[in-house]
Amino acid sequence: MAGISLEIARKHLSAWLEAELEVTTHQSYTIGSRSLTKADLADIRQQIEFWKNEVARLENVEKRGGRNRVFRAVPRDL
Repeated sequence: MAGISLEIARKHLSAWLEAELEVTTHQSYTIGSRSLTKADLADIRQQIEFWKNEVARLENVEKRGGRNRVFRAVPRDL
């Protein structure tokens, strides 16, 4: 995603982690004949995984300029 900074990605990840905690403790409730379900836990976990990957990618860009370092070695039998 273009234009997303590392700070914003971390905030989104934090918000989704808080949402997961909230849903696991109070996902649904019933008052009389009405019931309310807040959110689907599977969707929240998909978003958490997405933002974890975004944070990791942006940290890599910040740390290494976006490049993964690959070294090649040729073994020789002398």
